[in-house]
Amino acid sequence: MKLLHIDSSIMGGNSVSRQLTHNIVAQWRASHPVSVVDYLDLAQDTPSHLSAESMGFRLPPQTETLTDGQRRENAVSEALVSQFLAADVIVLGAPLYNFSIPSQLKAWIDRIAQAGRTFTYTDKGPKGLAGGKTVIVAITRGGVYSTSEAGRAMEHQESYLQTVLGFLGVTDVRFVRAEGVAMGDATKAEALASAAVETRAATQVAANQDQSSLAA
Repeated sequence: MKLLHIDSSIMGGNSVSRQLTHNIVAQWRASHPVSVVDYLDLAQDTPSHLSAESMGFRLPPQTETLTDGQRRENAVSEALVSQFLAADVIVLGAPLYNFSIPSQLKAWIDRIAQAGRTFTYTDKGPKGLAGGKTVIVAITRGGVYSTSEAGRAMEHQESYLQTVLGFLGVTDVRFVRAEGVAMGDATKAEALASAAVETRAATQVAANQDQSSLAA
């Protein structure tokens, strides 16, 4: 079993999401010792944002009109999408920055969302091609957004990731949440304790289970 561990926080050793992903991976390996882990730090190895050159993967690689820049960017996109497709389990650190995900994480998503590789369009609409994976997302927030309608309306982090991963065909998405980590020591401690409980639940269930199986 291949596990891809991804961090996107820019906070280094002060990052709560990095702490959560570390714990999730450790507990997953304890429950599933045959897992082989690959690691990607998007804060250190950030793919460039989409541009005329980095959109070159939408053209056949043998296209003679590709520029050298497009060929270089194609190689980056190919490495990232191949790494994503090869993983059975993905542990993804996703802090909340200005009501959404880090731009580094969005740049990665833009590289792996490739027609013909991770999704396709049919006469019945879009169809995800990257199913059969488990994605465990470590969600961290300085404030609390999940307990009120107003808070949920402002949050474009968990809702976005649920949508885009579903678009790619991933139905087994598990969230580990730590909210209110900037609201004082007591609130942060409570958030981490809650996340620890969710981590145990998320890592003890076998991979590649759909949501109905998890709820059963």
